[in-house]
Amino acid sequence: MPNLKPKLYNFASIQGISEHQLREHYSLYEAYVKKVNELDSMDKLSDCFKDANATFSCMRSVKLGETFALNGVILHQLYFENITNPCGSPNSKMMKLINSQWHSKENFMNCIKSACLSMRGWVIVCVDYLTKSLRIIGLDAHDVGSLWCATPLMVIDVYEHAYFLDFGTNRGKYVDTIFGNLNWNSINARVNCVRI
Repeated sequence: MPNLKPKLYNFASIQGISEHQLREHYSLYEAYVKKVNELDSMDKLSDCFKDANATFSCMRSVKLGETFALNGVILHQLYFENITNPCGSPNSKMMKLINSQWHSKENFMNCIKSACLSMRGWVIVCVDYLTKSLRIIGLDAHDVGSLWCATPLMVIDVYEHAYFLDFGTNRGKYVDTIFGNLNWNSINARVNCVRI
């Protein structure tokens, strides 16, 4: 049975976001890890199989909770990885993808920022294998709007808990701060693993 452990991140490397904000955010991530570990055994219990029903049942609740919590873990890990130890710039493969669709990095980043101001939960830049292109996906919740057969490259948490202690309602300033902290080496490593 898997037993997830929270990953550690170098929050001291992040500029413009307080340690207090980052620690509070990290505690939510730790709670998702704990919940995934709890849920991993629940659907294996015979009591959970009884009275399965699409309106309400133990199995339905476990499966919905599992998806929400597991995506919460995965998305937070990708987010923290791509904002700690900021460095680099988009590599040639990433720039080729950006330029083929947005014609410039500036236009691409402006589009991401607009998506960040429009969504309630997450903005994810991913490679969509169906069209072999980049997509900027918006999710209002961890488990609402996910795209199958896609590899996330850049993940930005736009839930209020990610910024409210430091930025209040100024989400735009938060997004600009995130842009200044991007670890392009991490993002480039992800794009290098993609075959398109």
